[in-house]
Amino acid sequence: IYTNQGIVGHGDVRDGAAREYALMLKHLLLGENPTNLERLFRKIKQFGFHGRQGGGVSGVEMALCDLAGKAYGVPVYMLLGGKYRDKVRLYSDTSTSRDPKEFAARLKARADQGYSVLKMDVGIGLLRDIPGTVVNPQWASFNPWQYDHRQFNRIEHPFTHIQITDKGVDRLMEYIAAAREAVGWEIPLGVDHWGHVGVEECIRLNRAAERYRLAYSEDSIPWHMFDDWKRITDSSTTPTQTGEDIYCLEGGFKEIIDRRTVNIIHPDPNTSGGCFETKRIGDYAGAHGIGFMHHHAAGPISFLGCVHSAAATEHFFCLEHHAVDSPDWENLATGISKPIADKGYVTVPDTPGLGIELNDELLKKYLVKGTTLFGPTDQWNEIRSNHRLWS
Repeated sequence: IYTNQGIVGHGDVRDGAAREYALMLKHLLLGENPTNLERLFRKIKQFGFHGRQGGGVSGVEMALCDLAGKAYGVPVYMLLGGKYRDKVRLYSDTSTSRDPKEFAARLKARADQGYSVLKMDVGIGLLRDIPGTVVNPQWASFNPWQYDHRQFNRIEHPFTHIQITDKGVDRLMEYIAAAREAVGWEIPLGVDHWGHVGVEECIRLNRAAERYRLAYSEDSIPWHMFDDWKRITDSSTTPTQTGEDIYCLEGGFKEIIDRRTVNIIHPDPNTSGGCFETKRIGDYAGAHGIGFMHHHAAGPISFLGCVHSAAATEHFFCLEHHAVDSPDWENLATGISKPIADKGYVTVPDTPGLGIELNDELLKKYLVKGTTLFGPTDQWNEIRSNHRLWS
């Protein structure tokens, strides 16, 4: 976001979202003072929603925070009320392997890099072509990246009617057992979603994993299935976690926290509403005894937005770093000490705004075909619409 004062604010539209989610907000910002953060957020808030649809409002909010911090010469965490920590703890996602020994070796390599919290993918994809492990595998076809609502990953979990046999459960536990043997018991280990399976299967898997003391089982079913989430949570001592697709405190987090449907909430500030709204969510969770983490799987700009939100929230556990293996990820950023992620932590920058700038030349390497870097956006200066939600 460019201003007539020569200050530029940066934000990310989250992974998998459309840039139009942010561009359409331009007509609401023209002529405004970008430091009126709460007022502007309320003005654009109605144009965000859950999942990737929250990416536009959230990215713009972070860019406005960056602008305000630069205008006043303070880091974003100061706008949020100050910081509780100088370093933010990271957790690392880890690529999977169908060989349990290789699977465990990859997690051990992460631990050797200094990551003290790890996440692994242990789902039904690891059971592909193993007879007797899955009931109704034809429905899944084990092809999770086809953009077709009839593929199992486009159908809410309880409606796939996929079940896991005892043999399948035992096989998945082999991966967790190998991971524990490799990294030890001192490191918290989380598991991403088991796959698009129903409530009863999630309960069986969480119970089977109890012996390995997982830090959490993530996104077992869609977040909005509140009653089913509570069944899963109350049926096992394996902690449960969800939240990366929820937009705003009142949009779903409040009900999850009030009803205690999970043990840990896991907002992605690129969907949940940006820096200020994510801190609101974290403070509300802390007041009700619910754990608080950050999901993140986008560029270094919003990663630093997460760092400021995490630093400013008291009961924060850890932030996801999803790009450990991406050689250009850190190089996309300038104006900050490198490495950004160092031995499982990131130092909270004390420079104005988010504390990070963009490497425009490297960004050009990754442009979507047919687009230009920060090209003209005059077509978004006006939108003919009455935005009022009531009559």
